[in-house]
Order: sequence, then C-alpha cells, then structure tokens
Amino acid sequence: MTLFQSLPSSVLQAGAIFLSIIIEALPFVLIGSIISGAIEVYVTPEKVYTFLPKNRLGRIFFGTFIGFLFPSCECGIVPIINRFLEKKVPSYTAVPFLVTAPIINPIVLFSTYSAFGNSIQMVLLRALGAILIATILGIFLGFFWEESIQKENRLACHEHDFSHLSKGQKILQVFIQAIDEFFDMGRYLVFGCLFASIVQVYVPTRILTSISATPLLAIVLLMVLSFLLSLCSEADAFIGSSLLSSFGFAPVLAFLVIGPMLDVKNLLMMKNYLKTRFIWHFMTIVTLVVLVYSYLVGVML
Repeated sequence: MTLFQSLPSSVLQAGAIFLSIIIEALPFVLIGSIISGAIEVYVTPEKVYTFLPKNRLGRIFFGTFIGFLFPSCECGIVPIINRFLEKKVPSYTAVPFLVTAPIINPIVLFSTYSAFGNSIQMVLLRALGAILIATILGIFLGFFWEESIQKENRLACHEHDFSHLSKGQKILQVFIQAIDEFFDMGRYLVFGCLFASIVQVYVPTRILTSISATPLLAIVLLMVLSFLLSLCSEADAFIGSSLLSSFGFAPVLAFLVIGPMLDVKNLLMMKNYLKTRFIWHFMTIVTLVVLVYSYLVGVML
C-alpha cells in the first residue's frame, strides 16, 4: 500500500484506466479465441469451397458476408487466406473475407456494441465500412486484376490435419489452438491498452483538441495509430471508445475500420504469402476508402 501511495497520482490514474480497458476486453478475446480454435479444428477450406456460388459477383458477396459466421481475429487471418488460395478459392472471394471476417463476426460486433455503451450506431457504421471496402476490393480483383496475388516462391503455409483425431482429441486441440491465439493476441492488447491509458493521462488536452478540430488530420492520425498498435479486432473497440472523447466519432470509426484490415503484423504476414504489387494496391484502396468513408460519416453526423 505504501508503494502505491508514493506513486504520482497520474501513474495511478493511468493504471486504473489500463486495468478497466483490459478487464472489459479480455472476455471477448477469450471467447473469440475458443471459437477460432474450433474453426481451425473442424472447418477446412475444402468445405467452404463446396458452398461457393457459380458466378463471380456471387462469390464476391459470399466472401464478403461469410465472415459473419467466422469469429476469426485478424491476428491469424492471413495464413487462413493463404490456405484458401491454395485450395483454389478465388482471390476475389478470399480477400473480401480477409477484410470483413475480423469485423462483421458476432463476437466483434457485440464487443463493439458493449464498448460504446450499448450503442448500435458504431456497430452498424463499422460493419458497413468493412462491407464497402470488401466489395470494392472484390470487384477490383474479380474484374480488373488478372494475375495471381500469391508469391510463386512464397513459404508454404503450415497446415494441420485434425481429421484423424478422436472427438476427445479434437476438443483438446480446440483449446490448444485457442490458448495459442489468446496469448498471441494478448500482447497486442496489453500494449494498446497501455498506450490508450497513457494518451488519456499524459497528452495535454489542448493538443488533442487542436488535432480533433481538424477532422482529416484526426482521421489520418488514428489510422496511423491503428496500423502501429496492431490490436486484436475483438478488443480494439474498447481502446477506440477510450479515445472517443479526445478525437471524436469519425477518427475513431477510421481507427476501428482500418485496424483489422491493415496493421504492422498483418502487413508482415502478407509479405510472406502475397505479391508486393498486390499489397501496394490493397493498402492504397483500403486507406483511401477508409479516409473518405470516415470523413463523409463525420460530415453527415
């Protein structure tokens, strides 16, 4: 107790904010990890491929909306997409799934709803932004992109075959996969919560006010911040909500939309599997659409 009493009040305040965000976010990360583990064990790309529509537009929208059924964090989405591509799932189906799966699945939607005080507005606008970007990328890949997006000399994705396991062994593997994902995501969550708490306590209010007074600057700043923090989509809403009072609605919306699609860890994984030319196109389209979409939402609200 004496140790805590000797600490500056600002440190105690930052610690309290940090713990409050962590406590709110951890249950959603845990639930998402368990469900993702189940998907890893029980769902194969071959099963998904059998449900693909026959026409190109249908496959684009299939890839866009099937993410609602796959509570997969973006932390592991790139290797999954690589597996889909190796199983001959079209890029214009796989990439929309890459964009929407970490955002429109029920776990993330509910965590966003909870983080913003049971408000449906941010949930709908976040999902709409993801669907818009996925559709644009799908149309671009389906009708304007002719080459493969995968590297010819890429490293093969390590596949796990769980089909030979008994029911008990499969359940055990679900929890093993969930534990791995939980701790992998946890480090990003801790760093993000720490950063958000420090910003709230130590960054002068006048600086945040001056930034938020320029909507485009605030949007760009939080887009860059989201890229650097590399947060888990199952927990980033809690950090985003903590930044709402400092930056405003539109910048936080941009923060929540672009983060699961484009961040440091995803970019590094993409470079392992996908061609650099495609990655540049992907980054450009995502960045421009998020910027324009968030700005227009801010103007209309």
